[in-house]
Amino acid sequence: MNVAPAKTQGAAHLLAKAEEAVDAARQYLAAVTHATAALVLVEGRVDAALGDRHQRQVHGLAWVATTTQALAATLEWARRIEAVGRFGPGEQLVLKAGFTEYLGQLAGGIPMSQNEFARPTDFGLTHSAEALLDVAWKFTDTDDAATVREALVRHILDGGAIEETLGDETLDLVRDQFRRFAEASIAPHAHRWHLADSLIPMEIVDELSALGVFGVCIGEEYGGLGLGKLAMCIVTEELSRGWIAAGSLGTRSEIAGELIAIGGTPEQKAYWLPRIASGEVLPTAVFTEPDTGSDLGSLATRAERTTDGTWRINGSKTWITHAARSDLMTVLARTGKPGSGYGGLSMFLAPKQRGTEEDPFPSPGMRGSAIDVLGYRGMREYEIAFEDFEVASEGLLGGRDGQGFKQLMRTFEGARIQTAARAVGVARSAFEVGLRYATERRQFGRSIVEFPRVSDKLAMMLAEIVMARELTYAAAREKDKGRRCDIEAGMAKLLAARVAWSNADTSLQIHGGNGYALETEISRILCDARILNIFEGAAEIQAQVIGRGLLARQN
Repeated sequence: MNVAPAKTQGAAHLLAKAEEAVDAARQYLAAVTHATAALVLVEGRVDAALGDRHQRQVHGLAWVATTTQALAATLEWARRIEAVGRFGPGEQLVLKAGFTEYLGQLAGGIPMSQNEFARPTDFGLTHSAEALLDVAWKFTDTDDAATVREALVRHILDGGAIEETLGDETLDLVRDQFRRFAEASIAPHAHRWHLADSLIPMEIVDELSALGVFGVCIGEEYGGLGLGKLAMCIVTEELSRGWIAAGSLGTRSEIAGELIAIGGTPEQKAYWLPRIASGEVLPTAVFTEPDTGSDLGSLATRAERTTDGTWRINGSKTWITHAARSDLMTVLARTGKPGSGYGGLSMFLAPKQRGTEEDPFPSPGMRGSAIDVLGYRGMREYEIAFEDFEVASEGLLGGRDGQGFKQLMRTFEGARIQTAARAVGVARSAFEVGLRYATERRQFGRSIVEFPRVSDKLAMMLAEIVMARELTYAAAREKDKGRRCDIEAGMAKLLAARVAWSNADTSLQIHGGNGYALETEISRILCDARILNIFEGAAEIQAQVIGRGLLARQN
């Protein structure tokens, strides 16, 4: 790759231009919000029929807001590392590449999926987009975008790195510890485990327990680390970089721990939280049903109280991760009358016997079977049927029925932030295997990384990793401050999942035909990445939550 070095704007000048660009993006977002509100708001509220009719615009608003917030989060990253003297040439190239692309998407069309784009014309804002595009062109006045991308890849090939410090010694040590663990104990074996469709070995689970993975966010008074959501993101990201299954092992503990910490009785907290934090108890989340999906208001599994005060659960659940090897189920069931909607749902802490390969569900009153899946292996997905499954009277979370939906909603922010962190890890893994292949694979007498269409791909993969990562961290920081962040969490998950899939697909394209072989790592990463746009709320659900949430703020 014979590339003239990209011209280096002064850091202060570049940051000033980035700030101007973020201001322009926010002005465009305000115009999009106003245009969408005019379509769907009636007396200050989203009209259901109009919201459905103009769903494309509502979801487009979500993507415009997410892209704008990603620009803002990346600018904050640049400011943070500039303050400690680490906003070097590589970091400046990332900022320029990412800003140029995302500003261009805002002005020309944001990919909501492979064949759907949110364009200015959807909102009647052609002139606003032209003004934004003018800012985008000015942003690259010293280098064209292609030169920036080539220079960024050359920086990496020459041994350069992109700054990852969080400005906190403890968090930086956490990253280093879990990166080393993933590189030594997860990544070398992940593909073999995936191809065999085997469960992650228990010795790995035990090592993760010893490292505190299952108690990252559980308070120290209950034996956890009490480090918060940002630390959880780092742990999840680094483990997912090795294999998404490793990064996902802590998800169910995170969900159960937060459910109990927020809604549990003092007795439930004292009993369960220390056991979850230590890894003695492995939880699983039992929410989804075959015919309901995201429509939890239609959930049919029932829990009925018996004369002796215990509960009996009957019904079917599906897509239950790590169900066989778990010890505790958090089960969402209907205790109200049929048709009682969200208000008739209750959450249960339901212990079960840990299963084995030979007998996955030994507990009386339940049976289950594994679901064969493309990727996201290592814990397995299951369908479960309950037939008079017994839960003790003290198993009702918080001791009050009818609170299950509210309790669950309060955990979705953390779960979606963690899913975004998983996506960032997968996106990074896709970039790394793509870069390695591109440097090793030779065609027409040179490494394929020398070809512009390959280096372009790699540069944008790296830039988008940083932007998705910083958006995820921004959401985690809001959560750690105790603020409501359902919109921010949704944005993080929406963008990071898209970036993970895009990076995996792009990396496979770099591999060419070899990438289509099951023996290659990228074939696994592609399958793993695909689930991220679906679970913890599909991309369309995220866009709905974000769009309607932003419109609700117009009151």
